[in-house]
Amino acid sequence: MRYLTFALGKGRLAKTAMELFEKIGIHCEEMKEPGSRRLIFVNEELKLRFFLSKGPDVPTYVEYGAADIGIVGKDTIMEEGRKLYEVLDLGFGNCDMCVCGPQSARELLNHGQLIRVATKYPNIAKDYFYNKKHQTVEIIKLNGSIELAPIVGLSEVIVDIVETGATLRENGLGVLETICPLSARMVVNQVSMKMESQRISGIIRDIKAVL
Repeated sequence: MRYLTFALGKGRLAKTAMELFEKIGIHCEEMKEPGSRRLIFVNEELKLRFFLSKGPDVPTYVEYGAADIGIVGKDTIMEEGRKLYEVLDLGFGNCDMCVCGPQSARELLNHGQLIRVATKYPNIAKDYFYNKKHQTVEIIKLNGSIELAPIVGLSEVIVDIVETGATLRENGLGVLETICPLSARMVVNQVSMKMESQRISGIIRDIKAVL
């Protein structure tokens, strides 16, 4: 029996995913070793391997078959646009992808004016403005605190993930439009889905039962 390999988005996502897996009898003691510098964690008994990676890399590992299964946020799946199967909404890590800015920017959105949009998610922003709103915008990719962009005049609005909206409110910004809801998802490599359909379907079935 070959190993089934899981790629988990680092941080809270991986921790919550492993708690979910434990409920269905999938565990990996190696991952609990404090200060471990290992890159790959193995459960020999169940023939499973796990590794942690940066969120945006998870769909890449899954598309190319380096991982059979990935756990990653819906925002990353949309932004990366990789060829894979999205099989399950895991129901945690809930938030929204939104267009945010000062109240004064609402008019600009309503009248389809040419505006600048700052974001970490250029593909999601482009798809939303070009294909859904049919509004021409200039998209500026940033990596750091996106909220800064409208405050310092770099852009009129931002496209970003909103959990509570506290940071926005503290900086005089708000949600102007909601693009879509987000949460953690399970994705599967297209070939693995055929080759390992029994094992993977079993895992999906068991997780559905505890969700």
